[in-house]
Amino acid sequence: MNTFGPNVFPRFFAPFVRFCKIVPLLVALCLPGFAHADTLVWHKNQDRVDADVKSWDVRELLEHVAAATGWHIYLDPGAIRPVSAKFKALPSTDALHALLGDLNYLILPQTNGPSELFVFRTSRGQATRLIVAPKKTAKPIPNELIVTLKPGSKTKIEDLARALGAKIIGRMDAQNAYLLQFPDDASTQAARASLADNPDVAAVDMNYPVDAPPTPDVSQANGPDLKLNPMSNTGPCQLVIGLIDTPVQPLPSADAPFLNPAISVAGPNQIPATTLTHGTAMAETILDALQSKSAGGASSVKILPVDVYGNNETTTTFDVANGIVQAVNGGANILNLSLGSTGDSTYLHSIITQVSQQGVAIFAAAGNEPVTTPTYPAAYPEVTAVTASDPSGGIASYANRGSFIKMIAPGDNVVPFDGQNYLVEGTSTSTAIVSGMAAGLADAAHVCADQATALLQKSASASSALKP
Repeated sequence: MNTFGPNVFPRFFAPFVRFCKIVPLLVALCLPGFAHADTLVWHKNQDRVDADVKSWDVRELLEHVAAATGWHIYLDPGAIRPVSAKFKALPSTDALHALLGDLNYLILPQTNGPSELFVFRTSRGQATRLIVAPKKTAKPIPNELIVTLKPGSKTKIEDLARALGAKIIGRMDAQNAYLLQFPDDASTQAARASLADNPDVAAVDMNYPVDAPPTPDVSQANGPDLKLNPMSNTGPCQLVIGLIDTPVQPLPSADAPFLNPAISVAGPNQIPATTLTHGTAMAETILDALQSKSAGGASSVKILPVDVYGNNETTTTFDVANGIVQAVNGGANILNLSLGSTGDSTYLHSIITQVSQQGVAIFAAAGNEPVTTPTYPAAYPEVTAVTASDPSGGIASYANRGSFIKMIAPGDNVVPFDGQNYLVEGTSTSTAIVSGMAAGLADAAHVCADQATALLQKSASASSALKP
């Protein structure tokens, strides 16, 4: 994982002003991986615990305790410290003492629900942060397979699907990739075995669900008053941000020139007229961030909206991959992926690897759970994973803080729409801020998108360092 150097937490702008305009604090995290595999085994029936922990901190430990016990756990935010313990078959109370060291804890059994565990320094009232168990890895969509044929293969996907008893429900012909649907699990497994032996098949992968991003909340705060002037650029380094998201609604007249005609890979959609979509909120947030880095309020950056949700509540890794390809084919050289899943898709990763090798800069949201488990596509090494900061510059209480994260930026923005102001909050917002800043820096320097991330690194090095 590339990082910006140890313990460098640069301030790019004046302090971030909530509910006004984007003046974001953007910092780089140095989060090295660990070779040691920490383990925690909780034998609830025997009330015995096995542990071998060397690299977790207290928060990570309690995430795993929550997953193992089902307890509701609250942590003192000031009690974060490394954990180191190794033992076998200790009673749970002794195990907690060994794992938590000099921290105090209190277990309160509940008659109508799971027990509550409070971990704190000196008083129970300090334990205010709810610890969430790591989200289970997304299960593949039943009875669907992504099949990639080898280049130059004479096998027609229609003939192959017919022989396997499958329907073709998605296609990416230029990539020789197809989404097949089978009638039941037995035929899916039989097809997978058959495809593994087919010399014309390059790869077979599962298809994973990707949840819809959260709907923005109505806010009573004043929205930003931004003025960004479009500037034409027809040269080879025209910067285009591919916004892979939900549908984008028509923008205000001042912002509309920055929007290219939209692409949809999820079929027809009915875009709501009076409710702000997530895609629209991200487009406006990108423009707000672009404003902060534009030269004299002018920019040649464009946004290419790519709808991968349509009228559906969820999308899939196949459609996200298709959206990425369509965006790049449509001229996008910076990608904003304010979405994610715990499903690790080999096919989606292969597409991201290909476009990254073409010099496309990719930014993706780390996820809105205070866990360390990876979210994809953010966790792929070719992607810059972005998490959210709170107003003080620390990681927001709701945000992912895993070792795959490379950047942190403010997690909220206010977007005016249809006479109301909407608060958009989460790592989605942080990602849109970073994408807009990257494009703005590259545009101001008159360089191509493949240098955008390096410019962020350079800006980080030139800024004042803050302690983590």
